[in-house]
Amino acid sequence: MLGIRYPVFQGGMAWIADGKLAAAVSEGGGLGIIGAGNAPASYVREQIKTLRTLTSQPFGVNVMLLSPFADEVAQVIAEEHVPVVTTGAGNPSKYMKLWLDAGCKVIPIVPSVAMAKLVTRLGASAVIAEGGESGGHVGELTTMVLVPLIRDATSVPVIAAGGIADGRGAAAAFMLGACGIQMGTRFLSAEECGIHPNYKEKIVGANDLCTMVTGKRLGHPVRSLRTQFARNYWNAEYGGMPDDELENLAVGALRLAVQEGDLKNGCFLSGQVAAMVKKIEPAADIVRSVMEEAEPLLRGAEKWVK
Repeated sequence: MLGIRYPVFQGGMAWIADGKLAAAVSEGGGLGIIGAGNAPASYVREQIKTLRTLTSQPFGVNVMLLSPFADEVAQVIAEEHVPVVTTGAGNPSKYMKLWLDAGCKVIPIVPSVAMAKLVTRLGASAVIAEGGESGGHVGELTTMVLVPLIRDATSVPVIAAGGIADGRGAAAAFMLGACGIQMGTRFLSAEECGIHPNYKEKIVGANDLCTMVTGKRLGHPVRSLRTQFARNYWNAEYGGMPDDELENLAVGALRLAVQEGDLKNGCFLSGQVAAMVKKIEPAADIVRSVMEEAEPLLRGAEKWVK
């Protein structure tokens, strides 16, 4: 459907997944995705242009639907005829016709069966079933439960996301009924990922209890590394801080982590699989190695499936 060699998506991480990282993943045979996040439309257009100077392979742009710039970004995507659009943190109904008319394939991230059914009716080409193990904005259901439920509920292809960092996770996702995977945290360790060295060191050095979820009180839970900022936010969240002050507490925190590596005030988004990321390597090697690891596992499972 997409013209990519491997069924591997790179998550559209805000302020992290830029044109250079997305181009490296696409060149490596996966689907590189630029993360629009809370960035203005001019930034997104710039990153699309950067990517197109580095690769002619298919790519995508992820729209964070809570962004104040979502309307402008949606228009840029249509004007640039971006091959694939993924969406997160909301309902993409408002923009579906615009993108479909522009020839984009729309693949929303869905945290529930109801959302999967809705976007399927609206013309989605596929859906990304993302479990709560992932980094950034998360839902309640785990990948192990969500993927088969959504696979049974929709007729479009399902991409599994959340808790996948190697061939074992990919193979498990395919056995659950997915036809592809999306990884975010694993690509934080890509050589082409431009995050601050402190961020990469935190990921490579993470353990099994490295993450926590904050923001539930505001209805927008986010998984990140268990840093001083995350602990301070949690204390404020359950210490009676008014909602508006709590909302402002997180403004700019991700950029402090990405650009400055601020270990005190930065929000280091990460999925639970950070504990499985052990080295920094080219994005193309990540894509290829995951699929090479998955293949013999799937072949070995055939006798049980039969």
